[in-house]
Amino acid sequence: MSTQKVRKAVIPAAGLGTRFLPATKAIPKEMLPIVDVPTVQYIIEEAVASGIEEILIITNSNKHCMENHFDKDYELEARLSESGKTAQVKLINDIANLANIYYVRQKEPKGLGHAVLCAKSFIGNEPFAVLLGDDVVINKGGQPALQQLINAYDKHHASVVGVQTVAEDQVSKYGIVAPNRNVPADGRAVKLDNMVEKPKQEEAPSRMAVLGRYVLTPEIFDLLESQGAGAGGEIQLTDAICRLIDTQAVYAYDFEGIRYDVGDKFGFIKATIDFALERPDLRDQVADYLKEIAEKMK
Repeated sequence: MSTQKVRKAVIPAAGLGTRFLPATKAIPKEMLPIVDVPTVQYIIEEAVASGIEEILIITNSNKHCMENHFDKDYELEARLSESGKTAQVKLINDIANLANIYYVRQKEPKGLGHAVLCAKSFIGNEPFAVLLGDDVVINKGGQPALQQLINAYDKHHASVVGVQTVAEDQVSKYGIVAPNRNVPADGRAVKLDNMVEKPKQEEAPSRMAVLGRYVLTPEIFDLLESQGAGAGGEIQLTDAICRLIDTQAVYAYDFEGIRYDVGDKFGFIKATIDFALERPDLRDQVADYLKEIAEKMK
């Protein structure tokens, strides 16, 4: 098994964002801001903080503004500089210099597995990370979620999927892992026997749900190329990982951190409130307003 460093990441961002219509008719869901920072920027910042050097974003033909956001904007910089707004100049420069970011279009909406397959030539024969834009994870004072998975990969030299335990009545919303009962857990890492996509509550093999973070070996690409359509008539990454388990070890890692499902409206609202409460410039105003609302609802 390869012991190469995980230095590349793939961020699938070609979805239509139908759950956030009408906003996503013109704005990619990944560009919807949590306070004033697009969700995809939080994902990229996590990748960079985890040691990722190169990032490929899988897009579609309607997501030019995402590319613009992470590019240089000389005209804006000049106008801000002329107005003496040096802090804002630094802010937009820092965004442009976050990482080496590349883009490729998924020409047809064939599912997450197909989107990852679009990265094959970019990744080559290296292990790589996948970060889904619907899951923002904050581990204040600790390692980023992706860094935790990379550490597990470095230890076990095998693919790792990021998981957290969900409520029993929530298992049908996620891919659920089936731990290998014959292999003892290694701290937060467990070797897998299988993965099941959105099982019925009574059929779920565990309550450990796959939550948008992966470190995968390059062998996954051969499996994705031959993977037939699965749930929803799409090529599912989960199905290919299940086949990977048949040929090499795959682990689940119960990562630490608070995970926000920003692809869900209520999850997005929770993230906005929590992030605002962490901001010194907004904390007091938001806290006072929440108290005011709570009083009115009594």
